[in-house]
Amino acid sequence: MSRNIVERIRQHNAKRLPDMVQLKLAKMRSSPFAFFRGTCHLFYEDWPASSPLNAAPLAWLCGDLHLENFGAYKGDNRLTYFDVNDFDESALAPLTWDLARLVASLFVAAPELQMAVGEAAVLARRFLSAYSHTLALGHVRGMERQTAPGPVRRLLRALKHRRRVDFLDGRTQVKDSRRRLKFDQEHLLVASRVERTRVGRCIERLGRRQGAPEFFKALDVARRVASTGSLGLTRYAILVEGKGSPDRNFVLDMKEERTSALLASLTVPQPAWASEAERVVVNQARFQSMPPALLTVVTMGRRHFILRELQPLEDRVNLADYDGRLARAAKVIVTMAEVTAWGHLRCSGRQGSATADELIAFGHTPGWQAEVLHYARGYAAQVMADFKEYATVYDQTTGFL
Repeated sequence: MSRNIVERIRQHNAKRLPDMVQLKLAKMRSSPFAFFRGTCHLFYEDWPASSPLNAAPLAWLCGDLHLENFGAYKGDNRLTYFDVNDFDESALAPLTWDLARLVASLFVAAPELQMAVGEAAVLARRFLSAYSHTLALGHVRGMERQTAPGPVRRLLRALKHRRRVDFLDGRTQVKDSRRRLKFDQEHLLVASRVERTRVGRCIERLGRRQGAPEFFKALDVARRVASTGSLGLTRYAILVEGKGSPDRNFVLDMKEERTSALLASLTVPQPAWASEAERVVVNQARFQSMPPALLTVVTMGRRHFILRELQPLEDRVNLADYDGRLARAAKVIVTMAEVTAWGHLRCSGRQGSATADELIAFGHTPGWQAEVLHYARGYAAQVMADFKEYATVYDQTTGFL
């Protein structure tokens, strides 16, 4: 029986930019895991009101925790970290919601990773066990280069040695000693003159407020295509003067924020945020061991955006590289579990979140891990069925929305 998947996707994306939505729909057609990433709203619309997992302590969640929302980045202190890196859907909710979405993503991604269902189940149990153990300890750390295990440590080392000029050369071109963004029609698209003017003025106002007008002098603006779930929302890449042209420029990412998908199932009261962008920035700063460079809120007209230094997509650990070596994949999964638990603990006692003692006690509690595993495995099967329905309609329909 149809679950009205196509109509629910249409409704969710109806007020987004049509050309970007078409790109999103095409990406979602590429695999069940891409479909899962692009339909976070379905996960929470489907969440059962009577689930025993709703009795878990409240925590400030990532909200869209899945295998590709972890990565390495440079923090505001210019040191490198590995952490959860996407908080668009952040909200106060039972902490098991984050865990169930991550474990479901593991089962959905398993075929794409050439991983047997049994292997995915092993990794899911390792994740839940490591999360419980880390939460029960109650000690909060950060995942840095010196302490990270194999694959993550190599990623952090590579990021440490990346040169700014190499990053800039990949995304810009130099003419007459001045850089301009490189429009590749895949990741960066030409912005209209009106957009360039409005975004440039917005960034330069920020620079004046922060006492750094030269740093935030806008040199070029492009429309940015990135991620899956947020495609369709307004997003820009901005080249700014930074610390000097041409080789010390910075590229910024400016992304529009809207309401969290978790609200579809939440009965827990949420704070009265000044904007959705404030919700994202505040919770990211709480959750991570160190927020990414230049993270802040900017406003353009009536719309609110988060601004940060652009970080390349290559800074993610790719589980597909595990090549059948389950022990190698398990190291990455355990690291993901640890940084998730540390993030929940960092947010403890803040605006309705459970206290650290309550989270520690939950880490010691048996039984709920099996409930998470059972629900996630069943929901992953539902995702596969939904993807099949979606793919059939997508392939047969011109002008999907």
